[in-house]
Amino acid sequence: MLDNRLKAYLGPLQTDVTAALDEMAAARVVSRLWARDHRLWKPDPTEITNRLGWLTVAEQMRDHVGSLKAFARSVLEEGYTHVVLLGMGGSSLGPEVLRCTFGSARGFPRLFVLDSTVPSVVSEVTKAIRPATTLFILASKSGGTIEVMSLFAHFRALVEKARGNQGGKQFIAITDPDTGLAALARERGFRTIFTNQPDIGGRYSVLSHFGLVPAALLGVDLDTLTARAVEMANTCGPDRPLQANPGAQLGAIMGMLGRSGRDKVTLIASPKVKTFGLWAEQLLAESTGKEGKGLIPIAEEPLASPAAYGQDRLFVYLRLNGDANNGTDRHVKALERAGHPVVQLTLRDRYDLAGQFFLWEFATAVAGRLLGIHPFDQPNVQESKENTKRILDEVRLTGRMPSVPMERTLADLLKQAGPGNYLAILAYLRPTAQADAALKALRRRLLLKYRLPTTSGYGPRYLHSTGQLHKGGPATGLFLELVEDMTPKLDVPGAPYTFGVLAEAQSVGDLQSLQSHRRPVVRVRLGRNPLEKIKALARTTSPAKTTRRRPSQTTKKAAAKRASKR
Repeated sequence: MLDNRLKAYLGPLQTDVTAALDEMAAARVVSRLWARDHRLWKPDPTEITNRLGWLTVAEQMRDHVGSLKAFARSVLEEGYTHVVLLGMGGSSLGPEVLRCTFGSARGFPRLFVLDSTVPSVVSEVTKAIRPATTLFILASKSGGTIEVMSLFAHFRALVEKARGNQGGKQFIAITDPDTGLAALARERGFRTIFTNQPDIGGRYSVLSHFGLVPAALLGVDLDTLTARAVEMANTCGPDRPLQANPGAQLGAIMGMLGRSGRDKVTLIASPKVKTFGLWAEQLLAESTGKEGKGLIPIAEEPLASPAAYGQDRLFVYLRLNGDANNGTDRHVKALERAGHPVVQLTLRDRYDLAGQFFLWEFATAVAGRLLGIHPFDQPNVQESKENTKRILDEVRLTGRMPSVPMERTLADLLKQAGPGNYLAILAYLRPTAQADAALKALRRRLLLKYRLPTTSGYGPRYLHSTGQLHKGGPATGLFLELVEDMTPKLDVPGAPYTFGVLAEAQSVGDLQSLQSHRRPVVRVRLGRNPLEKIKALARTTSPAKTTRRRPSQTTKKAAAKRASKR
């Protein structure tokens, strides 16, 4: 047992981790991290020295708790029934985890996190809200994200048509200083602008305004939430011995096991905190997936027997005390008995999630040091954005989407599966419980038949999450892009394209980006009944049924010959 928040069962792998901790102590890694020494990672300070504000943001945000509570009270007093957050990646994934974990407190508005351009998703949220009593959050660090601006145009037009609307007062912005979004908010008369400190990258921003403004509107206790984050930051502080520093410990484990081939960081979580993986996926994938290296986060994978997993796994179990843990506890114990490396992180209650946010940020920075990469940039994310823009320009000029020749099938893709590979499912369809179940069934079949780790992400969300890893990380990924029919037809006000065309362009743009990096990729159109198509794909990967047959005479002779040689 290390720190009481973290237990590690590593077997013989502990030797390498201990050696890494000794190396970290000699190099003063933790104290230099807190001192914001960019040389821990790269000799050039670009996008390092101005990306370390997450280290102290929780402490600083405690000074804003009172004003955030007052803001949330004013929203309640004015009778808002819904809040819709328009954001992508780091601006949306943290709020989505908080929404799923805490829900809305009694009397607080219902929160939707909209991070999709797929028209069926936009239409679903549109139908679920009351436009005149809905507050919209535009959350964007850069302030010019095409998804956020397109969704803003749609909902602004919707609000303007609603009787009794408050116009620009129904919109707020969360962004960095002096961005285009900040200027737009002033021009349109937004209710308020929350200016975030600029020295925090998007995927490290959950404990800043990007996470705490939505948390306030959910009715989450911000005093407790920020206190738990500060508590963990202190536990990972520069004066703590490494053996009692859970951030240093987890970072050393992920970094060293990743270097030795156990790069599939498989997250297992108690039911009430199961969506934590959505946020951790982006943090690990976008931070470490570059220079041909990377930790590959495997979140919400169906459970299987220990024999189904290869030698490329590290399991991390987020265990929430008091949750329905019996089945998961048994699964984790079986993994330990089978010799798989397991780390257990214990949460006293849901508010410890804030501490986990900091812990994983710290551990990811440490792992980046051990992997020899820059954990704060994202050099390949821009590729798919540029491809999308080029395709939209082509559609505007020609009136049609570029053709996508795709002759290979999932069966062809799976012929390339072997030890060390993983398969990423890139699903451009509406997230529903039924879609989740169909995708999980497909993932389970792939795990059982091929021992193949899988990730699953909805598009275009994953472009701002795991997309960096797909192009810049290890060349071990196989990619399956699933695309539903882009209906209904839904215009983007003021733009020469619809949401369907935008989502289609994003899927094609990412496909082209993967192909340019020579990543094996297959695209499947799901047609009018996407769930049935996914189920059909799962059936094609079903383990073959074995039937007992009487051994032939040839088989008997071969067996006898082998026995005679013993």
